[in-house]
Amino acid sequence: MLAAAGNEIVYAPRRLEDVQPVAADLAIVAVKAYDTEGAIETLRQALRGTSGTPVLCPQNGVGNEEKLAAAFGADAIVACAVTIPVERAPSGHGHAANDGGIAFAPVGKEAHNWILAAFGQAGLRTRAVEDYRALKWSKLALNIVANASCAILNVLPERLVHFDEVFRLEIRAIREVHAVMRAQGIRSIDLPRYPVRALQAVAALPSPAARFLLAKRIAGARGTKPPSLLLDLRAGKNVTEVAVLNGAVADAGRANAVPTPVNAVFSRVVSDIAHMPALWAKYRERPQALVAEYRAERDRVRRARSWA
Repeated sequence: MLAAAGNEIVYAPRRLEDVQPVAADLAIVAVKAYDTEGAIETLRQALRGTSGTPVLCPQNGVGNEEKLAAAFGADAIVACAVTIPVERAPSGHGHAANDGGIAFAPVGKEAHNWILAAFGQAGLRTRAVEDYRALKWSKLALNIVANASCAILNVLPERLVHFDEVFRLEIRAIREVHAVMRAQGIRSIDLPRYPVRALQAVAALPSPAARFLLAKRIAGARGTKPPSLLLDLRAGKNVTEVAVLNGAVADAGRANAVPTPVNAVFSRVVSDIAHMPALWAKYRERPQALVAEYRAERDRVRRARSWA
């Protein structure tokens, strides 16, 4: 879309030794979070001899902006959240839907307002946000829904909603994100096409109402689309983004004395499966195995709190 609007797009080579210096108006880090360190090394070589080139971070999860800011300075980093659905055609090419949008927030003091204009000219719905942490945590609140649990059970969202006990865990996971955000003083914001605050409000309802409303929404909006963590496990990758999604929630919970047993279990089990694929057989289409892991974690947390 940027190219169609008249911008020159240069893609970084995959091998570091092939990277050549380039004069860029904007660098976009669009890799998975587990490749951020590699992207930083690529940018250091590509932007050698230049200073102050803005770096846009549309990555999912939290923590990527801080890594980029440590490497290039906070004023150069612009956080970003993309809510445009993308489908992959049989040819392998991605196709963006004519819906959703893109939101930006500066990490440092430099606003870089021209970036909004550039993306707006490309036909994208844009929005400016002041607090980049609110932006990224609100996107995380969306990214965790029907993601890790689908990956663990090897099912699509439309099937997940019929596993009552696991779907109750989904609702608790959403509640945990909201609790962690409040503990950190981070407000929830709505993103283009996605009312994050309404999602969290529905999750806070009594469980029967929350299950009914969320199941209908998830089955309708994301029912047959494999979530990102499931795609990674099916591809046989030994690493996923779960550490910057559910894992980040669990880490923030520990740091702020907020119990997050569901996100902790989701993060640990996805990571275990990624490192030991044979373990997946224990959980595929076996919701009770995942529920048992949660109950063990819940009891462990309760014992630890009683001892404290």
